Amino acid sequence: MDAQFITSAFRQDQYPPADRPEIAIAGRSNVGKSSLINTLVKRRGLAKTSSRPGRTQSINFFLVNGALYLVDLPGYGYARVPIKVKASWKVMVEAYLNTRPNLKAVVVILDIRRDLSAGDKDLLEWLKHHGVPIVLVLTKTDKLSKQKARAQAGRMKAVCAMYTPLDPVLFSSKTRQGRDELWTHITKSIDS
Repeated sequence: MDAQFITSAFRQDQYPPADRPEIAIAGRSNVGKSSLINTLVKRRGLAKTSSRPGRTQSINFFLVNGALYLVDLPGYGYARVPIKVKASWKVMVEAYLNTRPNLKAVVVILDIRRDLSAGDKDLLEWLKHHGVPIVLVLTKTDKLSKQKARAQAGRMKAVCAMYTPLDPVLFSSKTRQGRDELWTHITKSIDS
C-alpha cells in the first residue's frame, strides 16, 4: 500500500486541495490514532506515535494510494497542555469538520477498556448533529481476553447506538485485528 505524509495544517489555507475523499481519525489523546493509521497502511512510523498524550497538535494529512486522505486530528481529553492550546485545537478541528466538502466519515476511536468520556460524548453528539457519518472503533482489544472484549463491545454498542447504526469495529494495532473490517467501512463510506 502506498501511503505518504502530505502536510500538517493549523489553518484552512494550509489544507491540501479537496480533490479526494477524506476520512478523519478522531479520539481522546493517547487512544492510538497514529498507531491505527500506521496499521491501516501497513507502515511503521508514517504517523508519529508517542507515549505522551497530546503530541498531535496539528491536522495531519496522509495520502493513501493516491486516492484518499486519512486525516489525523488532534486528540482531546487529558493531554497536559495549557487550556488555551486545547481551546485552539477545538476551534481548529471544528473548522476542519465544518468546511471540508470531501469529508466522507469520521473514524472515532474509543479505548475498549474505558467508558465514554465527556469528550467522547461531545464529539459523537457534534458529529451526529452535523450529519457527519461515524465509524466507531474500539481499540486496544489485545489488552482484554476475548470474552471480556466481546462483553465490553456489547455494552459499548448499546451506548453508541444513538450515534451510529454500525457495530463498532474491534481493533488492535498489535495483532491487526479489525484492520480489514475497518477498510471495508472506509470503502463503503467513500462509495456512499
